[in-house]
Formats: sequence, C-alpha cells, structure tokens
Amino acid sequence: MKSRIVVAHQVELYPLNQALSRSWLSADGLRKSWEQRGRLLGQMVTPFPSHRFSLADRFNKTPGSSRQPWSNMSCVQRQHKLSKSEELLRNASSQKVIQTNAKLLGMEGDPDLQFLLQGGDLLKVLSSSWKKTRCLKLQEDCKTMWRESKKVFKSSQTFPVDSISAVRLGRQSEGLKKSTEEQVEGRCFTILFKGRRKNLDLIASSEEEARRWVRSLEKLVSNINNLNRQQTTEHWIFSCLRKADKDKDDKLSQSEMKRFLQLINIELDDDYAEMLFKQCDKSNSGYLAGAEIEHFYDLLTHREEIDVIYGEYAKTTGFMSAQNLVEFLMKEQREKTTLADAKQIIEKHEPDEQAKAKELLSKDGFLMYLHNPDAMLLNPDHKVLHHDMQQPLNHYFISSSHNTYLMEDQLKGPSSTEAYIRALMKGCRCVELDCWDGSDNEPVIYHGYTLTSKILFKDVIKAIKEYAFKTSDYPVILSLENHCSVEQQSVMAKHMTSILGSALVTTPLGDSMPTNFPSPEELKGKFLIKGKRLNKLEASFADASPEDEDTDVTEEEESGNEAEKEPEEKKSKKKLKLAKELSNMVIYCKSVHFHGFEDARKNLGFYEMSSFKEGKAMNLAEDSANAYIRHNVEKLSRIYPAGSRTDSSNYNPVPLWNAGCQIVALNFQTSCKEMDINQGRFVVNGKSGYVLKPAYMRDVSTEFDPITLTRGEWLQNKTLHVMVISAQQLPKVNKKKRSIVDPIVTVEIYGVPADVAEQKTSPVDNNGFNPAWNELFQFEVYVPELALVRFLIEDHDSTSGNEFIGQYTIPFNSLQMGYRHVPLLNKNGDLLPSAGLFVFVMVVDAQ
Repeated sequence: MKSRIVVAHQVELYPLNQALSRSWLSADGLRKSWEQRGRLLGQMVTPFPSHRFSLADRFNKTPGSSRQPWSNMSCVQRQHKLSKSEELLRNASSQKVIQTNAKLLGMEGDPDLQFLLQGGDLLKVLSSSWKKTRCLKLQEDCKTMWRESKKVFKSSQTFPVDSISAVRLGRQSEGLKKSTEEQVEGRCFTILFKGRRKNLDLIASSEEEARRWVRSLEKLVSNINNLNRQQTTEHWIFSCLRKADKDKDDKLSQSEMKRFLQLINIELDDDYAEMLFKQCDKSNSGYLAGAEIEHFYDLLTHREEIDVIYGEYAKTTGFMSAQNLVEFLMKEQREKTTLADAKQIIEKHEPDEQAKAKELLSKDGFLMYLHNPDAMLLNPDHKVLHHDMQQPLNHYFISSSHNTYLMEDQLKGPSSTEAYIRALMKGCRCVELDCWDGSDNEPVIYHGYTLTSKILFKDVIKAIKEYAFKTSDYPVILSLENHCSVEQQSVMAKHMTSILGSALVTTPLGDSMPTNFPSPEELKGKFLIKGKRLNKLEASFADASPEDEDTDVTEEEESGNEAEKEPEEKKSKKKLKLAKELSNMVIYCKSVHFHGFEDARKNLGFYEMSSFKEGKAMNLAEDSANAYIRHNVEKLSRIYPAGSRTDSSNYNPVPLWNAGCQIVALNFQTSCKEMDINQGRFVVNGKSGYVLKPAYMRDVSTEFDPITLTRGEWLQNKTLHVMVISAQQLPKVNKKKRSIVDPIVTVEIYGVPADVAEQKTSPVDNNGFNPAWNELFQFEVYVPELALVRFLIEDHDSTSGNEFIGQYTIPFNSLQMGYRHVPLLNKNGDLLPSAGLFVFVMVVDAQ
C-alpha cells in the first residue's frame, strides 16, 4: 500500500490527512473495526445507506406497523405442486411483492403496470414464413419481462426491462417491413435492446392493444431509468434476498444466507459464513427472521468510509449543520458555495423531516447527496451545452462513425438502418454511406465486394431524417462513398431532396462566396453532404457553361487508398461519372485527394477536405504534428480505419485529436477501449457531438506540437492525485452462481505522449459487492485541455487475463475534486444502474 499521509499534507487534503491515517486504513485497525462491527465480510465498505430499518420497513412499513422484514418474500418460478391453501397464501405473498415493487417505481395502482403484469399473447415475427404466438408478461419484481419459448429444454426466457433501449410502434424495423403487410402497420411494434441483442418484432391483436403495449413499456422503462441510486440498490438487494429464500418460508437458513452473499458477488469461506450467521442468529433457531434479518441488513449496508468523512464535519449533536456542510464543500470538494446553497442541499436530500426542519443533514442525507448526479465526478456545468458554438465548423472535434451501416464485422455481417439510429442516438454527427447500384433502379448501401447484406439508400435516409436530431440539434454530415452509376446517383439526389427537404444544405449560407465554414449554431438542424464535386464551389457564383464541366472525377479517396487491399476489379476503377444534381449538393465538404500540406494551403479552398487512412494519418500526426494542426485550422480532415480491420476493431483516436483532426471516424458497433475514449471525449457539452478545440489549435500560426511540447499557453502542468477508496455492487462477469469477481482498478491518462500513463490497484479477492482499496496514485499532466482520465475495473485473473467489468472516461478538465462517486458503464457504453466507484480526487498546480 502506497504512502498517503505525506502526499496528503503536500496538497492539504483536509481532513484527508486525518481521515486516511485513521485506524481503519491499517490492517490491524481494520481487524479491530471488524470486531467492533461484527467483523462483517472482511470489508468495511458497502454500497447502501445505513438506515435503521428492516428491509420490509424500507418498502412497506408505515409508522406503527409490526410487519416483519421477510413477510412479503416470494418468487415466480417452477415449484412443486401446492395445496389449495398453500396456493392462496403464495398468491397473496406475490401480490404483496408486486405492491412493494410498484410503490418503489412510483407506479402503485398504475393501470399500465397492471396491464404488463397480466401479460398477453403476441405474434412474434422472425420472417414472412415464421410468425408464432408467444406470451409476454412482466414478472413480480416489476423489472424482468418473461416470454414464452418453444425451444427444446428452454420453456421460457427473460430479459431485464432496463436492457430495453426503445419501443417503436408500427412497421419501423427492417424485419417488420420485410415480413409483414402494410395492413398490419398499426398492430406492429418493436422492442429494441441495448448492445447487440436482436430486436423483438411483435404483432398485437388490435391497434389499441399495440399502443397499450408500447405506452406501458415506455412508462415502465422511464420509471426504472429515473430511479435514484438509493432506490435502485434497494430494489436490487430486495430481489436478491427473495431469490435466496429458496423455500419461501420468509426466513434465511445459513445456506440461504450464503447463497444470498453469492448473488451479491461475495464469497466467504464456510467458517467465516458460520461465524457471521451465528452472530445474527440471536434466537439460536438456526435461521434468521424478523429483527435478525434487520440486524444482518444493517451490517450489510454500512459504509465505514462514509462514517469517517461525515464524522469530521457532523459537529452539531451528531448531525451536519448547513455551516458544517459549507465547510465540507469548500475544504474537501473545493466548490464555491454559500450557506443558502447548503440549505438547498439539505432541503432536497435529507430524508428525515425533523432534521430537515432544523436545517440539519443526517448521514443518510449526506450519502444521498453524494449519490446525486451533480455531486459525482463529472462537473455538472460541463454536462450541458457550454462551449461557444459560433466558431467555424472545423474548429470542433466531431463525433464520427465509419461504415455506419454495419452491425458487426466488415466482411459478412449484416447492414442495417438500425446501426445508423444507434450511432445518431449516441450523438454521432458524421455518418458514412457506401452507395452502390441496386436492382429496380434503387441504390443500396453495403460494404462493396464483401458478403455484408444490402439495405436501400432511401430507407437509410429516412432513418437518418427521423433520428438525426433526437440527441443533438447540431448538424449531421453525410459522408458519401459513391460507387453508383450516373442514373442511380440522380436517384440518390432525388431521395435526399424529397426526404430531407429544407434541412439539406444545397447552397452556401449567405449571398456571396463564403471564405470560411459556418458555425454549428448556424447549421442547427441541417444536413451537410460530404462527397465529390465536379467543380469548385466558386463556380456556383459564376456563369459556367455546362459543356465546360467535366463529368469525370476520381473515385472516392477512401476506396482508392485501400486499393492495395481490394480485388483487381476495384483497382482498375480509376474514374467515376458524377451526376450534376448530386455534385451540386456538395457545398462545405468537397472530397479531394491529399498531396501535401503545402499543396493544400496554396491550391485548395477551405471547403475542400481529404480523408486519411489511419496509418497515413498516424504518421503525419507523429512526424508533422504542427503542420497537421495548422492544416486543420483551415480545413477539415477525416480519418478512417485501415482496410485490414475486417473485425471492425478500432484505432486510438487520441493522437489524431492531438493533431487537430476533426472527423476521427470509428466503428461505433464495436465495444472496445477506443470507443470508451470516444464516448468520454463527447460526454460533455450536452452530448452535442461537437467539442470546441483548444484556442491554440484554432490559431493558424500556432507553435503547438504535441510530440515535442515547447513552452506555450498549452503547457499548464498539473498534478493529479487520485485515491481509489472503494467500489459498490459490481456485476458478475461470469453468471455462474459461485463465480465471484476479484476486482482490480486501473486509472489511465490519455492525451499528448508525455501525459499517457496508468496505475493499478492490487486486486481484492472474492468481493464484487463492496471491495476496498484505499490506494493513492499521482500523475503529472502537462496539457490538461487534451487529456482524458479513464477508470477501468476488471476481474483480475493472473492466468488467462483480466476480464472487463466497467469503466468511465472523462475529460481531465471536467473532473470535480473531492470525494466523488464514479458511475460505471458496461462494454456497450450503457450505465450499470447500481454499480459505482468511490474516489478522492485533487488537482493542483505542479511545483
């Protein structure tokens, strides 16, 4: 374990220098703490507030109620045949559980929830010839959907409600469009899932029933997503306790208690589990019930590190006063705050009405405040749109996708409009369309000369039109890789004109030839076309005779640069005939070949841009970084993955951002570290997909070079101190009952080469529920405006390699200091609802 006190004094982490030197940080002190706390689980950190109520109290109990904490536990699963009386009791217990969960979701007595709980038969659609009746029903936990299956050895399947990304009414999915007739349009709906899970296409018996399913599911998803951290964890632990009670007798035997601990990701040896069980079994009955479960719950939900932090400031009869809270916020969290701000926090987060009336903050209220999204690691001022959006378009990093139509690999995977929808909903602002001649004079999109499936160009444009501005209002660039004949290019132009309408930019803004890009603000709600153009943009402001215009242009440079990887047929394709109506749609993003920075400066207009394969771009970013940066002050640059990445893997975007490249296109369908970093870059500024480049990367005479780092405004040397304290409720990597994770945390810095670094904690064995590390790391960061910080948690395995658990990436300048909870995202970039990391962060000017 690393030295803490010296560094703490060095940066004045008051009272970190006191709190972190307390006995609970040492092994001996921790053992004493275990003995004092009942030696709970060999750890002092747990993720739930230590309310002095039983589990049932937290969900059901009204003042004066004598209901016991296990009285409402039951489970929907296959059971032995019950007698009539047993069945009535079981049904009554199930109804209590449903009422409990409905109340927690804020849907008590809600008719839409009752509709889902009742369930019903729907027609599941896989193809035009495969349509089968299946039952869909919400389980009593109110967070899991059950659906009937006719597969051998698999009588039913379930999926969590929080895995639903959207529910769409009508024949909107490709499957329903291909497999159903227009007459059933109003009866169709699709359940879409996060990640790579396939859509569920369904047909209801009536249009009203379909609307009811969509409305009810949307409401339930919304309510689950809006649960706060405390409600989410309570719902989860309640479900685990019910699952552990296998015989449904409202009691916990020793084996059931151990099963429960395994469900929440803790493994104990038999002797320790027996000792813990006996400590809670005050009645010596051999099982836990009533107050004994309450005692067990209290032990389980205690967080010792919160006690220490809270205790340093709770100077008013064991509570924090508003003034105490101001001291905490200013000294620990380094926030500018007032007494009025502190009183607002107490009013919002204190659960005890008596304490609230006295303007006091209890420990429970304090923890609820720390779980508040605005109190977490990401600065809330940076979550919203806060950059100057009036700068020229090329002064921004732009979230960009490569071969957007692909759902999987580059050779044989499916193409889908859904891939465009997913990218746009993630804030992507530049999507790619590989266009080829299709049958019936309808252009198609697919990865040419491969086995990837084909989708209609017009269907893609319709999907883009519908979803382009749901996440961000700022402009979307359609990057066309055009392989079509002149005839089908005319069809492309016609479709874009008719579908996108006035949102499509077809003439420069203003009445005269522009000399620079318009701003994202000026282009709000607009579509820009990137592609080949027959002539200079200036020609549109001059009287050019049609016979003077050449209809031949060189093939799209992306395919040209990859020619060495492509078949002979593609290599020989040097020229492309271009339809004038498509050419005239290219205004601010004309594709041209790159012949060097000097040539671009002398001969190209601001609107003429080049695409670079990753290898070429990486070489330029390393060997000619300053020249690349200056080039990107005046022009746009697009980077794309090498053709050899047939598995849809990604390259590191950071060196290209360091060189000022704006459109760094990645395979959005691939879950990987590079996409985590991309998501972290664009998590700020309202997730608009546009991030303003630092001022020194917008100056044409800049001397900034990320490789050599001379003195300049970019050099703002900072020291970052990160203490990784604890984690809460980490998910299992392996879903097997006895599989428990051994979590290890890596803190990574990305940015200019001098800033790139990482440090790891030691692993914690057999505890994904409440592991603690208390390890302090220090990093030197020289160019903070370009740096990103990534927190990675993995399941440690020294033999086969670590497995991913969760991560969170954030721009360095968006860090909040002090004690902060860090939300965790899964491989697909979606929030892990209950999991989190607890850290202390301090940034100071380097000495």
